Amino acid sequence: MSRNNLRLNPLVVITGPTATGKSEIGVMVAEKLGGEIISADSALVYRGMDIGTAKPTPSGMRGITHHMIDIVEPDQEYSAALFQKQARTVIAGVLGRCKLPILVGGTGLYIRAVIDPYDFSSTGGDPLFRNRLLKEADQDDPGALHRKLEAVDPIAAAKLHPRDLRRIIRALEVYHLTGKNISSYQKRDENHEPLYRLFMFGLTMAREHLYSRIEERVDSMITAGLVDEVRRLLKKGFSPELSSLRSLGYKEIVSYLSGAETLEQAIETLKRNTRRFAKRQLTWFRRDQRIRWLNLDDLGHPSKAAQEITTFLAGV
Repeated sequence: MSRNNLRLNPLVVITGPTATGKSEIGVMVAEKLGGEIISADSALVYRGMDIGTAKPTPSGMRGITHHMIDIVEPDQEYSAALFQKQARTVIAGVLGRCKLPILVGGTGLYIRAVIDPYDFSSTGGDPLFRNRLLKEADQDDPGALHRKLEAVDPIAAAKLHPRDLRRIIRALEVYHLTGKNISSYQKRDENHEPLYRLFMFGLTMAREHLYSRIEERVDSMITAGLVDEVRRLLKKGFSPELSSLRSLGYKEIVSYLSGAETLEQAIETLKRNTRRFAKRQLTWFRRDQRIRWLNLDDLGHPSKAAQEITTFLAGV
């Protein structure tokens, strides 16, 4: 690490695929090092969406201050650009209190938006254009929008799953508004001055172990009342077409409540979609050479992973 980097404020990042125990390990590290947690999960920003997002409970937070959770309603627009602005402000506040900021979560774009100089400033929004694309997605082949994106921004298309409608539509919207590829705004300049003294840790485990944990997590969500949670959101008038309710864990239950699938089918679909999501997350994070990977199978217990991190960070 260069002398210039040593003058920067520290930022710890704990990331990895879903169901690897990031939240629990983040809390352990915060307890040891006097830190505060900044959530980097695009689903945790929504109020009233607790079970399907595996939102940390007050007991799970163990008295550690958590930020960027429950900050908008399910029908409010939220984006990586907003997250970038708000999370960086929160991080400055944490540092101002002489605490260690710990960014914890699995939304890769949100993490990169904070730690890298992504420029979202010149891209606005066009709700009518977005709604038209949503209707197209409902009526046409699910991969049609992805192919449309491939034609104008192959770099962005290569990073997105064909069913990741929210981000595909956003990329098409940016091109529609600016005539430029969203990847040109997001591309990280390898020679840029770093924003923080960065310490990135990724959690991983054997695929079969991860998939087993995903199965258990989904079963626990159903037992905890996920179906009733989704039903309550719909009864409050939140449209199933909202980005929030099209997210993982909610769209599958909406499908059941609409009669398109049985509950058993919806549960299996959710498990399958979560496995695929975890695979895409890992692919995204593996590209980032700054991440120091911790294999939870080798370490044996979350507390051992937390100890590895705190030992590495000694003196930060």
